[in-house]
Amino acid sequence: MSGRRAARSARSAGSVRRRRRRPFLVALVVTVGSLTAVAAVLAVVAATFIGGLAQRYDAGRTVLEDPFPGGTRPSEHGDAVDVLLIGSDSRAHEDPDGDRVSGRRSDTLMLAHIPADRQDITLLSILRDTWVDVPGHGEAKINAAYAWGGAPLTVQTVEQLLDVRIDHVAEIDFAGFAGMTDALGGVTVDSSTAFDARGHHFTVGPNHLDGAAALAFVRERYAFADADHTRVRNQQAFMRALVQRVLSEDTLTSPGRIRQFVSSTSEYLSVDPGLDFSRLVGLGWSLRDFRAGDLATTTLPSAGGGTSDDGQSYVRVDRSAVSSLSIALRSDDLSDWLATHPSG
Repeated sequence: MSGRRAARSARSAGSVRRRRRRPFLVALVVTVGSLTAVAAVLAVVAATFIGGLAQRYDAGRTVLEDPFPGGTRPSEHGDAVDVLLIGSDSRAHEDPDGDRVSGRRSDTLMLAHIPADRQDITLLSILRDTWVDVPGHGEAKINAAYAWGGAPLTVQTVEQLLDVRIDHVAEIDFAGFAGMTDALGGVTVDSSTAFDARGHHFTVGPNHLDGAAALAFVRERYAFADADHTRVRNQQAFMRALVQRVLSEDTLTSPGRIRQFVSSTSEYLSVDPGLDFSRLVGLGWSLRDFRAGDLATTTLPSAGGGTSDDGQSYVRVDRSAVSSLSIALRSDDLSDWLATHPSG
């Protein structure tokens, strides 16, 4: 009897241990199963969301036909990416600024340089009145290139000026600045000066802008003694504010706001065929560690002003500084150049 009791006791103890282990095993299986299910659901949701963004982007944007010039172009330079950003403006009236050109013009011209290590981005602004050689037309203000030959001639002019190959082109109508801003719920821009423009008042320091105010902020030039110089600084300030807002927690945790931003931007956007959603996702992933503070802004070095034979006021290029800038861009090493050439 004692042996049977011992055996029953052993079986009972084993059963208790199994019962004690079973809840833990069941909980573990359920937890892993739940996490797997959640991961699967999140993957589906993410894929659906990204697919929706792709549809919005591809449906909204306009693809530029032949945006790059033919003939000899600067050679490619490794894994760095240079994107020419063209802010265009369509006006019904003739020659409002005395440029000797009419119709659409590139009122904003920036080169976005994304280095191979993807640690930062530099925005290089080119003043619209910069006096350059426009291929096939001779010397003129750089914004005339767009009026005469659209994106291809603008790309060719910038490539000739900097001796750097442009990898992508993105053209946005000025109305897009307002759309992007409203889609994000406004942006806070730091203004270096107080001024009034198009019914809006801007103070020194932070200004929270809606779309209409943002458009007035980036377009104004006549309120400033140095005209386009302050305008370019304001455009750079807007771009910094826009990047900061896009990368903010409020935006990144709001799928609706992201969808609206993509839709609003795409509606006014024209890009080269290679700048499709897949390319944007790839660039975005490679820049996943990028933060707003990693954005640097500068302006093409100038050497004072001048007047053309037909009476146009223009901005001279600082040839020596631009030559060193060209070398820095081609070698994908802008940090030293930026340190020794602070933007005015």
